[in-house]
Amino acid sequence: MSRIAALLLSAFAALIAVPASAQSLTLVSLPVVYVSNPVVQQTHHGRKVAPATVVRPAMPQAERQELAAVRPQTYQPAALPVWKAPPFIDRRFRDYNRGIAQYGPFRVIDERRVALVGETDASTPRYFRAMLRDFPGLEQLDMVECPGTQDDRANLTVGRMIRDAGLVTHVPAIGSVRSGAVELFLAGVERDIAEGAEFAVHSWMDPYGREAEDFSMDAPENRQYLDYYREMGMSAEQARAFYDFTNSVPHRRALWLAASDMRRWSGRPQQAKTPARRNLVKPAPTLAYANVTFS
Repeated sequence: MSRIAALLLSAFAALIAVPASAQSLTLVSLPVVYVSNPVVQQTHHGRKVAPATVVRPAMPQAERQELAAVRPQTYQPAALPVWKAPPFIDRRFRDYNRGIAQYGPFRVIDERRVALVGETDASTPRYFRAMLRDFPGLEQLDMVECPGTQDDRANLTVGRMIRDAGLVTHVPAIGSVRSGAVELFLAGVERDIAEGAEFAVHSWMDPYGREAEDFSMDAPENRQYLDYYREMGMSAEQARAFYDFTNSVPHRRALWLAASDMRRWSGRPQQAKTPARRNLVKPAPTLAYANVTFS
Protein backbone atom coordinates (compact mmCIF):
# COMPACT_ATOMS: atom_id res chain seq x y z
CA MET A 1 0.00 0.00 0.00
CA SER A 2 2.82 2.38 0.84
CA ARG A 3 4.36 1.88 -2.61
CA ILE A 4 1.03 2.63 -4.30
CA ALA A 5 0.59 5.73 -2.20
CA ALA A 6 4.09 6.89 -3.09
CA LEU A 7 3.40 6.39 -6.80
CA LEU A 8 0.16 8.36 -6.58
CA LEU A 9 1.89 11.20 -4.76
CA SER A 10 4.66 11.23 -7.37
CA ALA A 11 2.15 11.43 -10.24
CA PHE A 12 0.27 14.21 -8.49
CA ALA A 13 3.49 16.16 -7.97
CA ALA A 14 4.36 15.82 -11.66
CA LEU A 15 1.02 17.30 -12.65
CA ILE A 16 1.57 20.23 -10.34
CA ALA A 17 5.13 20.80 -11.57
CA VAL A 18 4.13 21.21 -15.24
CA PRO A 19 0.69 22.86 -15.35
CA ALA A 20 -1.01 23.76 -18.58
CA SER A 21 -0.32 27.35 -19.52
CA ALA A 22 -2.74 29.55 -21.41
CA GLN A 23 -2.63 32.31 -23.98
CA SER A 24 -5.87 34.04 -24.80
CA LEU A 25 -6.95 37.59 -25.56
CA THR A 26 -10.71 37.96 -25.82
CA LEU A 27 -10.38 41.51 -27.11
CA VAL A 28 -12.42 42.96 -29.95
CA SER A 29 -12.44 46.18 -31.96
CA LEU A 30 -8.93 47.19 -30.92
CA PRO A 31 -6.76 49.10 -33.39
CA VAL A 32 -4.07 47.61 -35.56
CA VAL A 33 -0.68 49.13 -34.79
CA TYR A 34 2.81 48.73 -36.17
CA VAL A 35 5.85 47.29 -34.42
CA SER A 36 7.68 50.51 -35.19
CA ASN A 37 5.18 52.20 -32.84
CA PRO A 38 4.22 49.33 -30.51
CA VAL A 39 1.19 49.72 -28.30
CA VAL A 40 0.94 47.82 -25.05
CA GLN A 41 -2.69 47.12 -24.17
CA GLN A 42 -3.51 46.63 -20.48
CA THR A 43 -5.70 43.55 -19.85
CA HIS A 44 -7.18 41.64 -16.95
CA HIS A 45 -8.12 37.96 -17.35
CA GLY A 46 -7.82 38.38 -21.10
CA ARG A 47 -10.06 41.46 -21.35
CA LYS A 48 -9.10 45.07 -21.89
CA VAL A 49 -9.27 47.33 -18.84
CA ALA A 50 -8.45 50.65 -20.51
CA PRO A 51 -9.32 52.26 -23.83
CA ALA A 52 -6.95 51.22 -26.58
CA THR A 53 -4.40 53.81 -27.62
CA VAL A 54 -4.94 55.31 -31.05
CA VAL A 55 -1.80 55.34 -33.15
CA ARG A 56 -1.09 58.68 -34.80
CA PRO A 57 1.10 59.10 -37.89
CA ALA A 58 3.86 60.75 -35.87
CA MET A 59 4.51 60.36 -32.15
CA PRO A 60 6.95 62.28 -29.96
CA GLN A 61 10.00 60.32 -28.85
CA ALA A 62 8.95 60.54 -25.20
CA GLU A 63 5.58 59.00 -25.96
CA ARG A 64 7.13 56.16 -27.92
CA GLN A 65 9.29 55.33 -24.96
CA GLU A 66 6.27 55.35 -22.67
CA LEU A 67 4.43 52.87 -24.90
CA ALA A 68 7.43 50.65 -25.57
CA ALA A 69 7.35 47.00 -24.54
CA VAL A 70 8.15 46.37 -20.90
CA ARG A 71 10.69 43.64 -21.59
CA PRO A 72 13.26 44.58 -24.26
CA GLN A 73 14.20 42.10 -26.94
CA THR A 74 17.47 40.33 -26.33
CA TYR A 75 17.74 38.89 -29.82
CA GLN A 76 17.06 40.83 -32.99
CA PRO A 77 15.42 38.89 -35.82
CA ALA A 78 18.11 37.89 -38.29
CA ALA A 79 18.17 36.11 -41.63
CA LEU A 80 14.38 35.89 -41.81
CA PRO A 81 12.96 34.41 -45.02
CA VAL A 82 11.54 36.87 -47.51
CA TRP A 83 7.75 36.78 -47.40
CA LYS A 84 6.04 36.02 -50.69
CA ALA A 85 2.31 35.59 -51.08
CA PRO A 86 1.50 31.94 -51.86
CA PRO A 87 -0.07 31.64 -55.32
CA PHE A 88 -2.76 29.08 -54.51
CA ILE A 89 -4.51 30.64 -51.50
CA ASP A 90 -8.26 31.06 -52.01
CA ARG A 91 -8.73 34.72 -51.04
CA ARG A 92 -12.36 35.02 -52.08
CA PHE A 93 -14.50 36.37 -49.26
CA ARG A 94 -16.80 33.93 -47.47
CA ASP A 95 -19.66 34.48 -45.06
CA TYR A 96 -18.02 33.10 -41.93
CA ASN A 97 -21.31 33.24 -40.06
CA ARG A 98 -22.48 30.32 -42.16
CA GLY A 99 -21.04 26.87 -42.65
CA ILE A 100 -21.91 23.28 -43.41
CA ALA A 101 -20.56 21.82 -40.14
CA GLN A 102 -19.16 22.88 -36.77
CA TYR A 103 -16.38 21.15 -34.79
CA GLY A 104 -15.60 23.07 -31.64
CA PRO A 105 -14.04 26.37 -32.78
CA PHE A 106 -13.73 25.12 -36.38
CA ARG A 107 -16.47 26.05 -38.83
CA VAL A 108 -16.37 24.13 -42.13
CA ILE A 109 -17.22 26.58 -44.93
CA ASP A 110 -17.07 24.16 -47.85
CA GLU A 111 -15.35 20.92 -48.83
CA ARG A 112 -11.88 22.48 -48.95
CA ARG A 113 -12.06 25.47 -46.61
CA VAL A 114 -12.53 25.75 -42.85
CA ALA A 115 -12.57 28.80 -40.56
CA LEU A 116 -11.29 29.13 -36.99
CA VAL A 117 -13.75 31.19 -34.94
CA GLY A 118 -13.07 30.97 -31.21
CA GLU A 119 -10.35 29.88 -28.81
CA THR A 120 -8.90 26.39 -28.48
CA ASP A 121 -8.85 24.24 -25.34
CA ALA A 122 -8.08 20.70 -24.22
CA SER A 123 -10.91 19.28 -26.36
CA THR A 124 -9.83 20.93 -29.63
CA PRO A 125 -7.50 18.13 -30.88
CA ARG A 126 -10.43 15.73 -30.68
CA TYR A 127 -12.65 18.10 -32.67
CA PHE A 128 -9.93 18.65 -35.28
CA ARG A 129 -9.41 14.91 -35.73
CA ALA A 130 -13.14 14.32 -36.20
CA MET A 131 -13.33 17.18 -38.71
CA LEU A 132 -10.57 15.72 -40.89
CA ARG A 133 -12.25 12.32 -40.72
CA ASP A 134 -15.51 13.77 -42.04
CA PHE A 135 -13.93 16.28 -44.46
CA PRO A 136 -10.67 14.77 -45.74
CA GLY A 137 -10.49 17.25 -48.63
CA LEU A 138 -9.88 20.31 -46.45
CA GLU A 139 -6.91 22.32 -47.66
CA GLN A 140 -7.17 25.83 -46.20
CA LEU A 141 -7.69 27.22 -42.70
CA ASP A 142 -9.07 30.77 -42.59
CA MET A 143 -8.24 32.39 -39.25
CA VAL A 144 -11.06 34.84 -38.58
CA GLU A 145 -11.68 35.49 -34.87
CA CYS A 146 -8.91 33.71 -32.98
CA PRO A 147 -8.42 34.95 -29.39
CA GLY A 148 -5.96 32.24 -28.37
CA THR A 149 -6.10 29.14 -26.19
CA GLN A 150 -6.95 27.92 -22.71
CA ASP A 151 -4.47 25.02 -22.97
CA ASP A 152 -1.11 25.62 -24.62
CA ARG A 153 -0.13 21.97 -24.81
CA ALA A 154 -3.37 21.07 -26.63
CA ASN A 155 -2.90 24.14 -28.82
CA LEU A 156 0.57 23.04 -29.92
CA THR A 157 -0.87 19.60 -30.64
CA VAL A 158 -3.45 21.20 -32.92
CA GLY A 159 -0.68 23.15 -34.64
CA ARG A 160 1.18 19.94 -35.41
CA MET A 161 -2.04 18.40 -36.68
CA ILE A 162 -2.54 21.37 -39.01
CA ARG A 163 0.96 20.86 -40.39
CA ASP A 164 0.52 17.08 -40.74
CA ALA A 165 -2.75 17.64 -42.60
CA GLY A 166 -0.97 19.91 -45.10
CA LEU A 167 -3.31 22.87 -44.52
CA VAL A 168 -2.43 26.38 -45.60
CA THR A 169 -3.30 29.19 -43.17
CA HIS A 170 -4.91 32.40 -44.41
CA VAL A 171 -5.82 35.47 -42.35
CA PRO A 172 -8.42 37.51 -44.27
CA ALA A 173 -8.73 41.29 -44.06
CA ILE A 174 -11.24 40.95 -41.20
CA GLY A 175 -9.07 38.39 -39.38
CA SER A 176 -7.77 38.82 -35.84
CA VAL A 177 -5.14 36.32 -34.64
CA ARG A 178 -4.15 36.81 -31.03
CA SER A 179 -2.01 35.19 -28.38
CA GLY A 180 -1.78 31.37 -28.68
CA ALA A 181 -3.56 31.45 -32.06
CA VAL A 182 -0.35 32.83 -33.59
CA GLU A 183 1.20 29.38 -33.11
CA LEU A 184 -1.62 27.91 -35.21
CA PHE A 185 -1.03 30.44 -37.97
CA LEU A 186 2.64 29.43 -38.13
CA ALA A 187 1.59 25.79 -38.58
CA GLY A 188 0.42 26.36 -42.16
CA VAL A 189 2.48 24.78 -44.92
CA GLU A 190 1.92 28.16 -46.58
CA ARG A 191 0.97 31.31 -44.66
CA ASP A 192 -0.98 34.20 -46.14
CA ILE A 193 -1.98 37.53 -44.57
CA ALA A 194 -4.39 39.97 -46.19
CA GLU A 195 -4.02 43.71 -45.68
CA GLY A 196 -6.15 44.77 -42.71
CA ALA A 197 -5.55 41.62 -40.67
CA GLU A 198 -4.31 42.09 -37.11
CA PHE A 199 -2.18 40.06 -34.71
CA ALA A 200 -1.38 40.32 -31.00
CA VAL A 201 1.32 38.62 -28.92
CA HIS A 202 2.23 38.44 -25.25
CA SER A 203 3.82 36.06 -22.75
CA TRP A 204 2.06 32.89 -21.69
CA MET A 205 1.07 32.38 -18.06
CA ASP A 206 0.49 29.16 -16.09
CA PRO A 207 -2.17 28.66 -13.36
CA TYR A 208 0.33 29.83 -10.72
CA GLY A 209 0.94 33.16 -12.42
CA ARG A 210 4.38 32.21 -13.69
CA GLU A 211 5.46 33.44 -17.12
CA ALA A 212 8.24 32.66 -19.59
CA GLU A 213 10.85 34.82 -17.86
CA ASP A 214 10.36 32.91 -14.61
CA PHE A 215 12.05 29.85 -16.14
CA SER A 216 15.44 29.29 -17.71
CA MET A 217 15.44 29.13 -21.49
CA ASP A 218 16.36 25.42 -21.34
CA ALA A 219 13.46 24.59 -19.00
CA PRO A 220 10.72 22.38 -20.50
CA GLU A 221 8.23 25.22 -20.14
CA ASN A 222 10.22 27.31 -22.64
CA ARG A 223 11.72 24.52 -24.72
CA GLN A 224 8.30 23.32 -25.86
CA TYR A 225 7.76 26.59 -27.74
CA LEU A 226 11.28 26.80 -29.19
CA ASP A 227 11.04 23.19 -30.35
CA TYR A 228 7.64 23.89 -31.90
CA TYR A 229 8.95 26.88 -33.87
CA ARG A 230 11.81 24.74 -35.15
CA GLU A 231 9.30 22.12 -36.30
CA MET A 232 7.39 24.85 -38.12
CA GLY A 233 10.46 25.72 -40.18
CA MET A 234 12.35 28.37 -38.22
CA SER A 235 16.07 28.13 -37.66
CA ALA A 236 17.30 28.03 -34.05
CA GLU A 237 18.15 31.73 -34.28
CA GLN A 238 14.76 32.65 -35.73
CA ALA A 239 12.90 30.56 -33.15
CA ARG A 240 14.71 32.25 -30.27
CA ALA A 241 14.21 35.71 -31.77
CA PHE A 242 10.49 35.14 -32.30
CA TYR A 243 10.03 33.68 -28.83
CA ASP A 244 11.81 36.66 -27.26
CA PHE A 245 9.59 38.94 -29.33
CA THR A 246 6.34 37.32 -28.17
CA ASN A 247 7.52 37.50 -24.55
CA SER A 248 8.57 41.15 -24.82
CA VAL A 249 5.33 42.09 -23.06
CA PRO A 250 3.85 40.32 -20.01
CA HIS A 251 0.70 38.25 -20.10
CA ARG A 252 -1.50 41.04 -18.75
CA ARG A 253 -0.68 43.19 -21.76
CA ALA A 254 -0.64 42.75 -25.52
CA LEU A 255 1.55 43.95 -28.38
CA TRP A 256 -0.52 44.54 -31.50
CA LEU A 257 0.86 44.01 -35.01
CA ALA A 258 -0.39 44.81 -38.48
CA ALA A 259 -0.20 42.49 -41.47
CA SER A 260 3.11 43.93 -42.69
CA ASP A 261 4.71 43.43 -39.27
CA MET A 262 3.70 39.79 -38.96
CA ARG A 263 4.97 39.07 -42.45
CA ARG A 264 8.50 39.61 -41.12
CA TRP A 265 8.07 36.36 -39.22
CA SER A 266 6.03 34.40 -41.74
CA GLY A 267 8.39 34.03 -44.68
CA ARG A 268 8.40 30.81 -46.58
CA PRO A 269 9.27 28.20 -43.94
CA GLN A 270 12.40 26.17 -44.47
CA GLN A 271 10.84 22.82 -43.59
CA ALA A 272 7.17 23.43 -44.32
CA LYS A 273 6.57 20.79 -46.96
CA THR A 274 3.16 19.51 -47.84
CA PRO A 275 2.93 15.81 -46.87
CA ALA A 276 3.16 13.50 -49.86
CA ARG A 277 -0.18 11.89 -49.08
CA ARG A 278 -2.00 15.15 -49.87
CA ASN A 279 -2.01 16.72 -53.32
CA LEU A 280 -3.16 20.29 -53.01
CA VAL A 281 -5.01 21.70 -56.00
CA LYS A 282 -3.72 25.15 -56.90
CA PRO A 283 -6.57 27.23 -58.34
CA ALA A 284 -5.90 30.49 -60.15
CA PRO A 285 -5.48 33.39 -57.72
CA THR A 286 -8.45 35.70 -57.32
CA LEU A 287 -8.39 39.48 -57.17
CA ALA A 288 -11.27 40.16 -54.80
CA TYR A 289 -10.58 41.27 -51.24
CA ALA A 290 -13.10 41.93 -48.50
CA ASN A 291 -13.31 45.63 -47.65
CA VAL A 292 -14.96 45.12 -44.26
CA THR A 293 -13.98 45.22 -40.62
CA PHE A 294 -14.57 42.61 -37.94
CA SER A 295 -16.39 43.50 -34.76
